[in-house]
Formats: sequence, C-alpha cells, structure tokens
Amino acid sequence: MYDEDELSLLDSDEALESPLDKLPPVTDPPEEEAGPDVEELLGLLASSDKTQRMIAIRAFCEVKDPRATAPLIELLSNECPLVRVSAAYALGRNPGPRAVQPLIDQLNQDWNGYVRKGVVWALGNCSDPQAIRPLIAALMTDITAVRLWAASSLGQVGLVEAEAYSCVTVPALASSLEQDPMAAVRSNCAWSLGQLCQAIPVSDTYQLGLKVLIAALKDRDLGVQEDAKAALLKLGDPRGLQALEDLEPESSL
Repeated sequence: MYDEDELSLLDSDEALESPLDKLPPVTDPPEEEAGPDVEELLGLLASSDKTQRMIAIRAFCEVKDPRATAPLIELLSNECPLVRVSAAYALGRNPGPRAVQPLIDQLNQDWNGYVRKGVVWALGNCSDPQAIRPLIAALMTDITAVRLWAASSLGQVGLVEAEAYSCVTVPALASSLEQDPMAAVRSNCAWSLGQLCQAIPVSDTYQLGLKVLIAALKDRDLGVQEDAKAALLKLGDPRGLQALEDLEPESSL
C-alpha cells in the first residue's frame, strides 16, 4: 500500500504540480536527434522491474507509437498513483479510441488529484465527444488544478463537431467564466469560449458565449480580462470589438 504523504500526492483544492507538467505541446515537432528504441520501451511497459517500467511509461510521455496505447490503458488502473498519473500523460501523447472510456472511468473513480489532472489533459487530446460531459462534470465539481485543465480540454474536444455539442460546452464554460473563484480557471474558460464561438454559427448559444466574454472584460482579474480581450479580437464580432473600443477611454484615465 502506498502512503499519500510519502508520495506527496495530496488531493487538496490547490494547484497540483506534477513532474510531467513541463511537457511540450503535442504538436511540437521532434528534435533532430537519435530517438529511443521504441521496441525496447514497449517491452519494458510490461516489465516486473518497477523502475524500468516507469522509465518506459515516462518515455511514452514524449514518444508516440499506437502500440503503446493498450499497455498504457492497463497501467492506468495500477495501484501506484505515480504509475497512474504517468500512464495518463502517456495516453495523452498516444491517444486512441480505445483509451477514451478507460480514461473517463479513471476520472470518475480516482481519488488522486494528480491522476485526475493528467486524465483531463489526456481526454483533451483524444478528440472524442464522449469526453465532453465528463469534462464538464470535472469543470463544475473538481479541485482547482483539475478544473483548470478541464476548461482548456473542453476547448479542444468541443471543436469536434462543434455545432452539435456547443449547446452543452458553451453554457458550461460560460457559467464557469462567470462564477469560478479561481482566476486561472476563468482565463482558460475565456480561451475555450473564444475557440468554440469561432467554430459555430450565430445562434443563441453563440450569443451567450459572446455576452459572457464581453462581461469578462471587466473581470476582477487582469489576466482574465486579457484572455477575454484576445478571444474577442480573434472572434471579430462587431459587438465584441465595440466593447473593446469602449474600454479604451477607461484604460487611458
């Protein structure tokens, strides 16, 4: 049995930093250097040596190979939180249709905030609408660090068939942008709303997203204001641009 204090994996309502948080974006091109031996790494995923197995899991946080997905899914339910969180990040690098439901199941049942944080990041990379409702639930109810990533993941997954799912994604993000107590979460909601509103036609849902983004220009946090401003500029709606213009006299005082 693993002791929570020994592992320093406390599930508190504070931002959880993971050793794997510094991962570059999924779209980054590989560096020009000799890559690892993927065949060897695949074998090590099933190793009885915990150290070698962990090396392989963390390697797949950088390396992409579809053959890694199945063994990583198995490791997602490992008894050790460090294995689970590493497997979640690795599945984010190696997503596939088979990984979506196991990730959702782990999000719903894992007691550890580190793991749930990694899972919502991975779900954001899966591009599967099945993840939308679990991500909304995480955005509404989970700890700060998980809500932070759930907000940005919704901006990614919500773009898949954006028009069909905007009736649930946009209201959820709008509600959190208005009400979440953490500025960083509200900022990510503003970013995601900007992404989704660009992808859907003008409708009641679009109007809601626009209205909340305009209101966020007067958020109590300057960072949220800036993210709302950037979203409105990219959206290019005349009402949003007018709201930005109306702010200029205030900012010059």
